Amino acid sequence: MAPLSQAELLRKAAGPISTSDFIAASGLLAAEQASSFLDAVFEATPFSALHRKERRRSRTGSIAKIGIGGRLLRKKTAGVDDATLQKPLFGDVSYTTVASRLDWEVEEEVFEDNIEGEGLEQHLFNLMTGQTGRDLEDLHFNGDTADVSVDAPFLTQNDGWLKNLAGSATTHRVNGGAVAGGVIEKAHFFDALNAMPNKYKTQGGLRWIGSPTLFERYVEYLTSRATAAGDAALINGQLSQVLGIDVVRVPALPNTRFLLANPQNFIAVNTRDIRVRRTVEGREAIRTDKRFFAIFLNDDPIIEEDDGVVDTYGMVA
Repeated sequence: MAPLSQAELLRKAAGPISTSDFIAASGLLAAEQASSFLDAVFEATPFSALHRKERRRSRTGSIAKIGIGGRLLRKKTAGVDDATLQKPLFGDVSYTTVASRLDWEVEEEVFEDNIEGEGLEQHLFNLMTGQTGRDLEDLHFNGDTADVSVDAPFLTQNDGWLKNLAGSATTHRVNGGAVAGGVIEKAHFFDALNAMPNKYKTQGGLRWIGSPTLFERYVEYLTSRATAAGDAALINGQLSQVLGIDVVRVPALPNTRFLLANPQNFIAVNTRDIRVRRTVEGREAIRTDKRFFAIFLNDDPIIEEDDGVVDTYGMVA
């Protein structure tokens, strides 16, 4: 099958990607298709739709950043050159993407004995695309190359944001277990907000990032208080803001930690050489009467500025 034309690619980008869109010779998605596929993956979860994405060709490299500092203005004196020159501050954040895969198989009889018929293949592909997004978000937060739990085959693919924050010298870490025994209350949010440097508070875009259970517990805390806020929480039952800052619920986050940060500070680096393979041929496919599918991609979660994150830990599990 020849690569899709520009018109076909634009049409496909507006809708779901079909397994019939694959470039059969290589199994690679074209650049436009790869971007569309990643868009679909990142739309699968609320936080993934907010954080920053960098799509690079190279599997290793760095992302440049630039700063100019503050208090740069100086008094002007006529006819005097005080030899003061300000220079931009350049830096970079390195990344090394790790290859991951998601493969599945379906018996041919399934496509014959269901109401969707051949449309089931597209349905399954959409489901797997969504699951890829949820798994990536989980790995982005919880990845730990030193993990030895039963989930080690998944978690050890890469080190995630939480591990990197815990090991950072510049992240602002707040021991939530030292307040009310780690049972969420307003003091935890005040402590986290106070730990955030003022320069990040004025830029906008800050979010409370935590598990749904943690925010539900805070709603329960509010409803137990005989105040207008408690009555509103009891009536509405949904928490959208704390201290005027929006809440983002991340199912993959443990109940023991929550973050205060701008989601754009979290970066998922992906390469465009995404491979989506499908086959109904070959000895195994013929002898087992199955279709085989696989998604391959390279990914690395990094943080641009650890100093712009407050990590509150030690909460009740």
